[in-house]
Amino acid sequence: MNDCHSDGRPRANLLPNPSILPPRPGADRPIIVAIVGPPNSGKSTLFNRLTGLRQKVANFPGVTVEHRMGKAKLKGEQEVFLVDLPGVYSLNPRAEDEQVTHDVLKGERDDFPKPDAVILIVDVTNLGRNLVLAAPILSLGLPTLVLLNMADDLKKRGGRVDVAALSAELKTPVALISASKGEGIDRIQQFLLGTAVRLNAPPAKIELPVLQDVPKCRQWAAQLGTRASYRAPAPPIWTRRLDAVFLHPFFGPLIFIAIVIAVFQSIFSWAKPIMDGLQTAVEVSGLWMTHVLPDSPWRSLLVDGIWKGVGSVLVFLPQILLLFLFIGVLEDSGYLARAALIADRTMARVGLQGKSFIPLLSAYACAVPAIMSTRVIEDKRDRMATIMIAPLMTCSARLPIYTLLIAAFVPNTHILGDFLSLPTLVMLGLYVLGFVTAVFIARLLKSTVLRSKGSSFLLEMPPYRWPTARSLSLRLVDRAKVFLHRAGTVILAVAVGLWVLANLPLVGGHAPALEHSYIGMIGKVIEPLIAPLGFNWKIGIGLITSFAAREVIVGTLGTIYGINGDETSQTLQTAVHHDLSTAGAVALLVFFAFAMQCFSTLAVVKRETGGWKWPAFQFTYMLALAYSGSWLAFHATKFFLG
Repeated sequence: MNDCHSDGRPRANLLPNPSILPPRPGADRPIIVAIVGPPNSGKSTLFNRLTGLRQKVANFPGVTVEHRMGKAKLKGEQEVFLVDLPGVYSLNPRAEDEQVTHDVLKGERDDFPKPDAVILIVDVTNLGRNLVLAAPILSLGLPTLVLLNMADDLKKRGGRVDVAALSAELKTPVALISASKGEGIDRIQQFLLGTAVRLNAPPAKIELPVLQDVPKCRQWAAQLGTRASYRAPAPPIWTRRLDAVFLHPFFGPLIFIAIVIAVFQSIFSWAKPIMDGLQTAVEVSGLWMTHVLPDSPWRSLLVDGIWKGVGSVLVFLPQILLLFLFIGVLEDSGYLARAALIADRTMARVGLQGKSFIPLLSAYACAVPAIMSTRVIEDKRDRMATIMIAPLMTCSARLPIYTLLIAAFVPNTHILGDFLSLPTLVMLGLYVLGFVTAVFIARLLKSTVLRSKGSSFLLEMPPYRWPTARSLSLRLVDRAKVFLHRAGTVILAVAVGLWVLANLPLVGGHAPALEHSYIGMIGKVIEPLIAPLGFNWKIGIGLITSFAAREVIVGTLGTIYGINGDETSQTLQTAVHHDLSTAGAVALLVFFAFAMQCFSTLAVVKRETGGWKWPAFQFTYMLALAYSGSWLAFHATKFFLG
């Protein structure tokens, strides 16, 4: 059974505690309404608008497919629970996420109750193709509301549809809405309010014999549109114009590279003022606690252990949120799908397909959800190869150590004015290093143990749209919650453990010198193994603790050096600069670029692959790559620097 959240947290119950919920009539659980629709239909936008922050993410037991569940507050304080199922084009499953949607709607999962009603959302600007899904959904016999989303686009581009006629044809309520702008939401409220009443009298099951014949099903959907006086909107002129530029065989890749550079430069320049403010707050509050609390081991634990360890990691939250903001803008605007198409040309050369691009891109934020998202890749060998290389993408957890070392050793020299500085170029080089290495490993795997025939790449291109502030803000709030939960659990536990090991065994009733403490003894034991890389025993301790979470190393070094600072702290940078040579710093950057230092990722790989064989292989090859790469980087840098 899958017992973990997508980010490695323990998985919450799929349903909230029934004892605190309005009961379903005649049952001991709340009313559940499933939201289903094709990809890019606005399903998640609608879910976010109806539930706001009253939602959670969990995995279905036994699989790696996520679902989101939230409360929709109705008039009169009544609540209905909505479940956002994976997007599908039909109920004939080919991939794991499609299988889950099929099984939930059919009531074939023992761990999840069959929904009491369904909200089917389709893109009204592409009604003929999207309505194909209506046939199998309506045949379930559940109370169903069909939502024709993107009504604003339909009207703006000269399209039309007779909603009443379509409702009569489908024998179910139909509403024209705009999920992004909140238009037509009152019809959804009416449907949800009436769900409890309809449950007392099951609807008549609609027989649709065309279900077993895909061409007939498409013909049925087209005829529905005709009888509903549907007129397709004119193709969006700006989509055609922008695609002519963004998908150009020469300019398209150049624009993509420019966007990537701009994103990373912005992460440095825009996040710095906020990070400096947080750093000041951490330092001031640490000094305040030192003066207020009496001198005791408990004060040392709170200030030197917890506050320095956790506080030093919290400060780089702005960088992570900024990275997620840019990824969200690229995804919601429709550009991310174009980037996948551009990348398909490169992916094909290493034996992968364009569908591998989106998981690999999301791995720049976090490898855990990236590995889980590989379920969209139908070819099992392509999927396995993508899983094996995903952790080589430079995830956001590497940013703290990268920022610390770059700030300590790389001068802030501008190369192209304000657009590109030397620290940004070094940071970008680390991202490129991870990507190039991943491409090489993928090519090696696809030509040996994971050899397979080439597969076709099909991807629907959504029109370009303006991302909504609501959608982006909800995404950032969710990521902030995940990060803060991690800081309050894994990082806190490591900080407390480090303090204990650094203050024992007592010598004359007092804490020993650091090198004579338990943590110092551990560092001394591994020092001979890492000395060829230019690392001392203090860096070795950081390497050990960072296997719990990569970003922990900054807090570890802060605790070891007794410094209340983060990666932007001048004091911590000076201390690291004193213990590391320039060659050693380069080697440490390379080590973190390659090593698998995330137990959560290994746990997800184990669940994805069904055993420990592939995680063990992944951990071993990445550790060997990190050690050999660091050794080469250390000695090459020493040679060039003389």
